[in-house]
Amino acid sequence: QVQPVESGGGSVQAGGSLRLSCGASGHTFNTYCMGWFRQAPGKGREGVARVDSDGNTTYADSVKGRFTISRDNAKHTLILQMNSLKPEDTATYYCAARRFYCPSLVSDYYYWGRGTQVTVSS
Repeated sequence: QVQPVESGGGSVQAGGSLRLSCGASGHTFNTYCMGWFRQAPGKGREGVARVDSDGNTTYADSVKGRFTISRDNAKHTLILQMNSLKPEDTATYYCAARRFYCPSLVSDYYYWGRGTQVTVSS
């Protein structure tokens, strides 16, 4: 199994950029689907982007063209580069993992980090 740990959150003005990292222990990291999810105050947790073990990526419509997800299997690291940030991107961002299968549903992910806060001011 893997244990995700997020880092890199912070506060930025609209139009700015942030880079989130997720380190995940476990020698089988390359077999896991890795995803970024977010939860804004008073809202449910939603998918932002995910990357499967082959490097195929999927993005939520709301972040396409602005966010880029990538993974470095040698370093057991997942990255989310966020550009052109908007106030509506404000949320706690979570890294999650599931072995082999790469689903879209939050409930289908087994391993979760504790989250990192991203705040975008207008």
